[in-house]
Amino acid sequence: MTKLFSRKIVLHFPNSLVDKPIIYKLSKDFDLEFNILKASVTPKKEGVLVLELKGKSRNYEAAFSYLKKEGVKTQVLSQDVIRDDKKCTHCGLCVSICPVSAFETDPQTGKILFLEEKCIACGACVKVCPYKAMEIKL
Repeated sequence: MTKLFSRKIVLHFPNSLVDKPIIYKLSKDFDLEFNILKASVTPKKEGVLVLELKGKSRNYEAAFSYLKKEGVKTQVLSQDVIRDDKKCTHCGLCVSICPVSAFETDPQTGKILFLEEKCIACGACVKVCPYKAMEIKL
């Protein structure tokens, strides 16, 4: 029996692929379940999709070969983002940059709450934090 596991990935679509059923094929042809965490299409019609895929490891390999052949750039999110509460000054820069709203402002204290369960480990908050309170844990 093959064990199922899940993996978070980012897919970057060139404008020539935005209208193609890429995710449908991942599900149908490679038997992968997906959960879309974030999706956007830029004005130049380039797509970025952050999703969690669940399935058998051999199906991942075949699916990643398919994506590469189609011209989709892939990035595996195999890391976690952590916050050092001693360094955090609750300046709020991370709130506006986070694509999945993994930060919220506590209305009573004004402090920034980090909701780890929402984090997709894209690293945007790590880059923007002037106090180096956010780190990528590999």
